[in-house]
Amino acid sequence: MVGVPVIVLAGFLGAGKTTLLNHLLRTGSGTRIGVVVNDFGAVNIDAMAVAGQVDAMVSLAGGCVCCVTDEGGLDDVLGKLTGAVDVIVVEASGIAEPQAVAQQVLGSADPSVEYGGLVEVVDVVEFAATRVRHPELDKHLRVADLVVLNKVDRVDAAALAEVFAVVTELAEGAAIVTTEHGRLDPGLLFDRRERPKSAQLSFDDLEDHSDHVHALYQSISFESDEPMHPERLVEFLDGRPEGVFRIKGYVHFGQPERYELQVVGGFLRLRRARWGRAEPRRTSLVVIGVDMSDIEEQLVSCVGEGDERAMFAVHRHTEA
Repeated sequence: MVGVPVIVLAGFLGAGKTTLLNHLLRTGSGTRIGVVVNDFGAVNIDAMAVAGQVDAMVSLAGGCVCCVTDEGGLDDVLGKLTGAVDVIVVEASGIAEPQAVAQQVLGSADPSVEYGGLVEVVDVVEFAATRVRHPELDKHLRVADLVVLNKVDRVDAAALAEVFAVVTELAEGAAIVTTEHGRLDPGLLFDRRERPKSAQLSFDDLEDHSDHVHALYQSISFESDEPMHPERLVEFLDGRPEGVFRIKGYVHFGQPERYELQVVGGFLRLRRARWGRAEPRRTSLVVIGVDMSDIEEQLVSCVGEGDERAMFAVHRHTEA
């Protein structure tokens, strides 16, 4: 069973998390989005800003979601949403520890949810000052799966290039995109339910953003009727190129089962699944990220028969 993806949305106060979240809610194209809003304070301002646009919401006022450490933890909150939505976004408070929130999702015992990635929103205008006030920002960037440089319309090209260079070094290969007013395309984070299954991750039908600074990411589809070599594919996945944010689809290893592949940032998981009765046995993958000029060539090099012993490399990443 494929779980509901849970995306952790983090960033320091004023970075633009709620603006970005509201944009996702307005442009989700039929996707049912559940939100866990975590506002540190007695009056939940973020929840008030989001209310009315969301399909399902649970509010955690008066404390950080990373401090929900009782037995069950975040599972109890997520369980209230999973039956009604297609994706869940946890908007962490500006002083939350995003890695702790992501670890709660990754450690969830609820089979109806799965990790959807840690998104760190950065205010490029206040980036240098924020690093001084909150030196832990460097650590947050190191564990992020996707970094969103927001408010790029408020800095010149030289200033943006300087921030981009520092973030690229700190984020250690994470995908980085730039936005104005939090206008991040939802297709980078989750599948749009109104699309046919065969094209649910395609960007071909999106609005043309080619003249925008944030039009840096792309989607690559890969298919092969020949089996993939287990060791070569796992080597590619373990050392996946910088800028790759998501990989998902099904892999044909020449085995009786097909393998469902999910990659989000540094998270990698394979699941065994049955082939449909009339379903052709082939590998079908979609890769999303930035600067992926040679991804197809690298995947082509992974095509090839492997013996049963080579499957041990796959089993290391396969859920029992």
